[in-house]
Amino acid sequence: MASLCNLSISKRGKQSEPKCRHDTGSAVLVNEECWRSEMDKIVNCLYRRPEALFRLICFPWAGGGSIHYAQWGKHFTSLIEVYSIRLPGRETRSKEPITQSVEQLIEEISSILLPCLKEKPFAFFGHSFGAYLSFATAALIQQNHGLEPVHLFVSGASAPHSPARYPIHKKSDLPDDEFLKWMTSIGGTPSEILANKAILQMFVPVLKADLRLVESIRYEKPQDKLFTCSISSFDGKDDVPHDLEAWSDLTSGEFTIHKLPGAHFYLKEPDNEKFLIAYITKHLETAEVHYL
Repeated sequence: MASLCNLSISKRGKQSEPKCRHDTGSAVLVNEECWRSEMDKIVNCLYRRPEALFRLICFPWAGGGSIHYAQWGKHFTSLIEVYSIRLPGRETRSKEPITQSVEQLIEEISSILLPCLKEKPFAFFGHSFGAYLSFATAALIQQNHGLEPVHLFVSGASAPHSPARYPIHKKSDLPDDEFLKWMTSIGGTPSEILANKAILQMFVPVLKADLRLVESIRYEKPQDKLFTCSISSFDGKDDVPHDLEAWSDLTSGEFTIHKLPGAHFYLKEPDNEKFLIAYITKHLETAEVHYL
């Protein structure tokens, strides 16, 4: 098994489903209503489709919230339900402390999602920081529960074991003025946010914290393939180069690369978004599913 530093994906026994506890002596109450409350906290699903055949679970980019992907739900057919992951420190979870550990983050996500993942086939999509979260969550669930996505869609990121991931200077260490220049250069952040100091004071710490998590990940190329599912990797043609090819080291399934017009946040462009949604729809609806 590949070794990990700061991101341990080793078996620790089965994860339990999240429990809500009400202490009355030794009594512990665990119920579906409580689990649903935890789900609503972590998952944003604007377009519920309980009869869908697949769930697409989307992981945010660094500093990102859940709204962008949650809105994707209206573009998919009735066969696909979209879950958008909401992380601590943003949106309705803004009062929660920002997670300092990738391991803690993926364990929370996977434990809450587990009942849904057992229910029907699922796929993961993640861009940039979200690509690493989706990979790490998929690896944890596969190793602890024998479940894996029918497809892993990763975007704007080198494979986790690629040497291309390790720049000389960490972006999270930049002074705020240089950090803002870098944010502006990669695009994706609305100009009204960049021009509002009060909003930046809330946004920048979250973004830097997410980047620190990414920068802390150390992953070695696995001796054996981790997955059997297909992996599709995407990138903006004008973004800094990413080692997309190395994602093929992680699966024995089909692997493809797609480069679309634009820079790091190419996926926000309407034409690119249409392409991604059509591509994901096609590959889920035609997936050869072996799901127990």
